[in-house]
Amino acid sequence: MLKLPIANCANSCEYRMGDLTNDVLTGISSFNRDHCRRLTTPTGASNPRCFDSARLAPTMSRDELVRETRMYEHPLVKRYATREMSYIWSPEKKFSTWRRLWIALAKAEQELGIPITDEQIAQMEEHIMDIDFDRAEEKEAETRHDVMAHVYTFGECCPAAQGIIHMGATSCFVGDNTDIVQLKEGMELLQRKIVKLLDQMKTFALEHRAHATLGFTHYQAAQLTTVGKRMTLYMQDFLMDLEHLDREMEDLPLRGLKGTTGTQATFLELFGGDHAKVKECNRKVCEYMGFKKWIAVSGQTYTRKIDYHILSILSGVAQSAYKMCGDIRLLANLKEIEEPFGKDQIGSSAMAYKRNPMRSERVCSLARYVMSLPAAAAQTHATQWFERTLDDSSIRRIILPEAFLAVDVILNIVANITDGLQVWPQVIRAHVMAELPFMATEKILMACCKKGGDRQVLHHAIRAHSMEAGKVVKAEGKANDLLERVRLDPLFAAIHEELEDLVDPMLFVGRAPEQVDEFMVSEIVPMLNKHHKLLMIDNQDGVSV
Repeated sequence: MLKLPIANCANSCEYRMGDLTNDVLTGISSFNRDHCRRLTTPTGASNPRCFDSARLAPTMSRDELVRETRMYEHPLVKRYATREMSYIWSPEKKFSTWRRLWIALAKAEQELGIPITDEQIAQMEEHIMDIDFDRAEEKEAETRHDVMAHVYTFGECCPAAQGIIHMGATSCFVGDNTDIVQLKEGMELLQRKIVKLLDQMKTFALEHRAHATLGFTHYQAAQLTTVGKRMTLYMQDFLMDLEHLDREMEDLPLRGLKGTTGTQATFLELFGGDHAKVKECNRKVCEYMGFKKWIAVSGQTYTRKIDYHILSILSGVAQSAYKMCGDIRLLANLKEIEEPFGKDQIGSSAMAYKRNPMRSERVCSLARYVMSLPAAAAQTHATQWFERTLDDSSIRRIILPEAFLAVDVILNIVANITDGLQVWPQVIRAHVMAELPFMATEKILMACCKKGGDRQVLHHAIRAHSMEAGKVVKAEGKANDLLERVRLDPLFAAIHEELEDLVDPMLFVGRAPEQVDEFMVSEIVPMLNKHHKLLMIDNQDGVSV
């Protein structure tokens, strides 16, 4: 029988993702990084998808492998998700955070007089990552309760502490507080990627600050702008998203200790009616977990409006990416600007010449999904009855991780596109010159008037030439010959020698180059200075097809 190495079925280190190796650890938070190292492929192993934190998985028979391929695999995770974001939403991250919360609670309770020993706390700390997922599954099948299953499993690892784990807490103490921790770390990763993307876009915008291009309104030719100025429009959108993200991260509170209905009644009883100790215990736990703020009042859960606010920000990022990549798709059709295209990349299985903007299309597709998620979060918040109802649970397990996984890969793809954008100056100029003669008629008219020409006569003449030139373009498919018509008309003889100068594209871009410079100085440079440390951290995942 053929034996194939596979991952432990628990997939403890991932949100159903690929393998983690040492070279992906830079930039992950220190706690995550310490434990990600335990996920490194052992010497001699043949690229397993993932390893349990304690041991290699058994082999899989051919029949078992066949059955595995008949199981649905989520394309967001199988095909797109990055390793960094995947780890944040992984079972190992989730349940190790539960254990960190139990340790924080035990420490706070001990400091406030509850009889908990140093040995008990030390034993808990020694076994944070020693998670037996198979045993937890057995206990959950037996108890029908995931939190109690992990209380028992943790207690078996540290028997001295078994009796004090989860003391005074309810399930939402670990569940909701862990959600907040994951939301915070997910936002930190997105924050870094947006900052790095804006820095990358800055380089492109400055390089093309004075590169005249045809502007479009209603997707019809309009006044000229510049390639760099257009990039600043996308940058401004992402900058607004970053500002909203920064604000949400700064204001994000931990749930803390609230009890079954938010009254802290159990903790008040635990501390013998001492309100001050209950408040201090809550403060200590939040600070141990790295939070300076906590929710002032709650029911059993933290208000689900927090989920809505965060998903709205992620939706904003998706909107910004969609807008930019949608424009790139249109520009690719015009052959003015194209996304990177690999040497061996195939655009179509039938049409061998094609260069499809598949990265931009993927961004738009994923972004469309993310933009739909705030509605689900809004409905979830609105329909929470009184102190809580459990119909929030299943949908949150889906939409929270998937929103972050999708936006994370969206940012990776947009960065990849921006880094390799191919600009075709001659095509851009050809499109500009096809329209510019019409735009230049007023300048031509004014130049002739300054040299003594009759404005009304000249206006009638150039209007007639414009109509005829437009007819040639549309009816005959020929090039715009308006300038040649003007050059041959004696009425315009006074400006024949300067005609070429009058149709210099840079005369028609207004303040676009200066606006690029001013935007960088007033908005982008201060932001980059504020977040300069994030620029020093390398992203760990590229773009996978």
